[in-house]
Amino acid sequence: MTQSIVGVHGIGNFRRGETPDEAARTLGQVWHTNLATALYRAGAAASPPDVSVAYYADLLRKPGKQSGDDGLDDLDPSESEFARQWLGTFDLPRGVAAGEWTIGLRQDVETLARKRFLGPPATKWFTATFCREVPAYLKNPDSPARAAARSRVTDTLETTGARIVIAHSLGSVVAYEALWARPDLNVDLLVTLGSPLALPHAVLPRLRPAPVDGRGARPPGAARWVNLADPGDIVAIPKGGIGRTFEGVDTDEHTLIHAFDFHLAKNYLAHQRLGEILRDML
Repeated sequence: MTQSIVGVHGIGNFRRGETPDEAARTLGQVWHTNLATALYRAGAAASPPDVSVAYYADLLRKPGKQSGDDGLDDLDPSESEFARQWLGTFDLPRGVAAGEWTIGLRQDVETLARKRFLGPPATKWFTATFCREVPAYLKNPDSPARAAARSRVTDTLETTGARIVIAHSLGSVVAYEALWARPDLNVDLLVTLGSPLALPHAVLPRLRPAPVDGRGARPPGAARWVNLADPGDIVAIPKGGIGRTFEGVDTDEHTLIHAFDFHLAKNYLAHQRLGEILRDML
């Protein structure tokens, strides 16, 4: 296998004490190991190609220390509004006064955890992280951080000459916009994993380029687009939304990734179905 892969990580990947280059190398090794497992499970004979991760988590980091144990108390108004929009897609029971949003947020997260059989502490941490990092990227279409994150993807593609992009979670949003920003960059395969691209109100209308009549499209330089999502992934919603909302999606497949930790990158990356897709491409 001579091809190389560019990976674009999702939320919760800030690596304290490492430079961006060091963090990219560390994550690249982790991704390579997990993809090797996926290819082995798919019956591929060879090891995966080199994996270069476009690291951007440092660009979205807010200064200061969080005061809450789980971070929910530290969400600013724009992050709280994003949380409202995201949690609103789950049809959770309402009933908390507007002035008690923190209490209402905690109740909604606990309800979501019960409905999806998730651990409440982990769900609260995930909610705080998701609702900080995604708005940090999306809230300003012209922000230097947003442009820099896209550039890290395109720079890595240019440096490596990779023809395959695998993007997880928020990374799928960054990769989508990066490939649209540079239509001259051609890739043979774009794989999105646990993607929130089709999330109504919270993500979809904030994409650049903006959707037309509520629909986006495959980046012009991507020859093929495959989306994989676990049916229980609380980020990859609505179910089947990628295929319905974006033109040019070749495969929008929902398959069981993990019984509980269904959004973790390592479980997507090591899954046999991803290995089969890569085996057939490589």
